[in-house]
Amino acid sequence: MNDLFDKIYKDKGPLGKWASVAEGYFVFPKLEGPIANRMRFNGREVITWSVNDYLGLANHPEVRKVDAEAAAEYGSAYPMGARMMSGHTDLHEQLQDELAAFVNKEAAYLLNFGYQGMVSTVDALVSKDDVIVYDVDAHACIIDGVRLHHGKRFTYKHNDLESIEKNLQRATKIAEETGGGILVISEGVFGMRGEQGRLKEIVALKKKYKFRLFVDDAHGFGTLGKTGAGAGEEQGIQDDIDVYFATFAKSLASTGAFIAADKEIMDYLKYNLRSQMFAKSLQMQLVVGALKRLDMLRTMPELKEKLWDNVNALQSGLKKRGFDIGTTQSCVTPVYLKGSIPEAMALVKDLRENYGVFCSIVVYPVIPKGLILLRLIPTATHTMQDIEETLDAFDAIRDRLDSGVYKRLSASVAEAFA
Repeated sequence: MNDLFDKIYKDKGPLGKWASVAEGYFVFPKLEGPIANRMRFNGREVITWSVNDYLGLANHPEVRKVDAEAAAEYGSAYPMGARMMSGHTDLHEQLQDELAAFVNKEAAYLLNFGYQGMVSTVDALVSKDDVIVYDVDAHACIIDGVRLHHGKRFTYKHNDLESIEKNLQRATKIAEETGGGILVISEGVFGMRGEQGRLKEIVALKKKYKFRLFVDDAHGFGTLGKTGAGAGEEQGIQDDIDVYFATFAKSLASTGAFIAADKEIMDYLKYNLRSQMFAKSLQMQLVVGALKRLDMLRTMPELKEKLWDNVNALQSGLKKRGFDIGTTQSCVTPVYLKGSIPEAMALVKDLRENYGVFCSIVVYPVIPKGLILLRLIPTATHTMQDIEETLDAFDAIRDRLDSGVYKRLSASVAEAFA
């Protein structure tokens, strides 16, 4: 018999093995100062492209005022206890009602955290006789929820309609044998690539197959659609989404999330979501803050308009300069380059230290070997100067990557962070 920890001592995992050279800089970095288009990192000001504050609400004076007043009135503990026991209030109900109306659903239910809530919702929606069909590029919270499922589950190729239909055929055969049903899960916007899920086409498949559709719209809520109600509104199929999920951590710049559906479905879920039944209620200061943020989303369309001005300027600028940004259909802006992990480390260090640009870096095993993905998140607070400086910086680092500078520097960069 082995010691349980033997495997930990021998193998830190595909990302963990880089901890000695990466931690504190490339992973677990420390951005300092007020959340804004420019913050401080490693002692200097940087243009910040890695904070999901899409609408610029995190430091908006009206939001800060309401947050402060709510904290003063309620503290950080009230209400105490889980919703079912002692943590339920009129304001929780008010926020749920307003969220449901905003995304055009009969009812909604608050979740303490998006990740936790997604895992629990997937678990509550299916039994061992049911079949789950989900996108292979689904977020980790969806994958972890699916892992709890005791029945069959199938992945389909990312946004591939032929693969979706093939797996629906497999799922239908199994569900007919078990007497269960089928749950299809897609994201409204895939947070790494920026592509919208093919929700309209998936909904059209309901004419041929019997299934329910669950959509994680974390990056679409507040950014897509005429009113900001998300990818379903953008694609004209919001009514056909059976269970809708969004988080407060992106456009609303806060903590918490919600699910929305027909009232009977929500009545079932709120009594069967283990992560909410056995967890403390969302604190009142966050509820009050979310009400204010939602009101601003509804009544201040200029926030979304400014966001999209910046998105279009950044993405069109990158494309004009010959950068590969994939097929993004959202604010998420990926830039694909070719290089090794050490080269990526040298490149990002150069970008941050010498050009004052901070964005997220994604490498293998999240994406295939030999690729470097620099992920930029435009917000309403960015300026055209931020965008021009960033475009110039990207020109410079691409030239250095292509000429082999980072390949030569990579060994010394790794050594410097050892």
